[in-house]
Amino acid sequence: MTAKNPPQVEMGSFELKSMKTAFLIGAYYSGDDKKDCEDYLNELELLCQTFGLKVVGKESCPIKKLDAGTYLGKGKLEELCLKVQELSADVVIFDEEISPHQQRNLEKIFAHPVIDRTELIIEVFAQRAQTKEARLQIELAKVKYQMPRLKRLWTHLSRQTGTSGSGGAYLKGEGEKQIEIDRRILKRRIDSLKNELEDVAEQRDTQRTLRRRTGIPTFAIVGYTNAGKSTLLNTLTKAEVLVEDKLFATLDTTTRKFTLPNKQDILLIDTVGFIRKIPHTLVAAFKSTLEEAVHTDILLHLIDVSHPKAEEQAEEACKVLDELGAKEHPIITVLNKIDQCKNPTMFYRFRVKYKKTVQISALDGTGVSELLEMMMKEISLLRKVCKLCIPQSNYALVSELMREGRVISCDYEENDIVIEVEIPSRLEHKVKPFLLKGG
Repeated sequence: MTAKNPPQVEMGSFELKSMKTAFLIGAYYSGDDKKDCEDYLNELELLCQTFGLKVVGKESCPIKKLDAGTYLGKGKLEELCLKVQELSADVVIFDEEISPHQQRNLEKIFAHPVIDRTELIIEVFAQRAQTKEARLQIELAKVKYQMPRLKRLWTHLSRQTGTSGSGGAYLKGEGEKQIEIDRRILKRRIDSLKNELEDVAEQRDTQRTLRRRTGIPTFAIVGYTNAGKSTLLNTLTKAEVLVEDKLFATLDTTTRKFTLPNKQDILLIDTVGFIRKIPHTLVAAFKSTLEEAVHTDILLHLIDVSHPKAEEQAEEACKVLDELGAKEHPIITVLNKIDQCKNPTMFYRFRVKYKKTVQISALDGTGVSELLEMMMKEISLLRKVCKLCIPQSNYALVSELMREGRVISCDYEENDIVIEVEIPSRLEHKVKPFLLKGG
């Protein structure tokens, strides 16, 4: 028999939002990795603070090999259990992703809820998402995450429902386990969420097409979480976007119009921040949001130069941009929070590594005029008017030019398409074979 009112499938058998205190655990293989492990735990603590959890203890654990069943060895776990009890922690959080099997075993050992960095990030995102798209993306990530963890939610695995069919519920057979019903429900929900997100993606494509037709250059402000992206947007446009000293203060893209000193109108887009060890489920779920960076003309890569891990954070952001296919875009590297930077050599190191670098303080406006000068210079290099003669057999290229550029004129001559179009400079290599003289 099945329960009359089976419990709703949640992330776990507890509500994380009801938890008040947390104990954090990280692991490292060698002494060289210990500092990185501690840095990751500090970042995990910031995530806890963002969510509203007070961290009462942290532990960096040296390990020789991972235990397949419990992640850490028996002796270390006994030691950690005592600390968790002494500090009265409500929840134990592992910095590394743990398997569903390990999670179930660890919860039995600690006699407390146990989650990992992935689950915490998903919960932070769920707490802070505002728009319909962001909420859909978060729910999709949540459902995908909980699919392999259903056994953690259903400890009553013998719970069954009778098979009805034409012979009624009295037919022989043990019936269908509740976990199988829940798995089927989640699969249907995943399909439904994907369909809804496809509809939202179509709307976003329409908005991008309209933006391109206006010919207004677009800038995406990208970078590591808490680098100051929303502060910069507010400083330039008075957009009054939420600014907090927390990770992932912004999850929804914000677009604002801005006029440069040379009277050139542009669009500025604030995007979700990047983070080290971001869960793959969230990268996939937020792809459409992050793709705003791909579909803009120029990227403003904001870096908190005062952060002790500024170089690593910059590399992580660049890695995500590469994965999204934004590597060929013009990028202005913006070193932010220069008023808080205590290591002047950082400026030199960034200038050597990244082209087109400018130093600012988004909070008080220092260096913003230099940034605007560099933005105006990049716009002048951004687009080019070309006159082309393209065979109709290569219509895919014509479609791309219409999608990415601004068509000035278009005529058909026998089997060719003669088109005059203003295109992004990154497409010049594609049209070079079809240039007409004087074009």
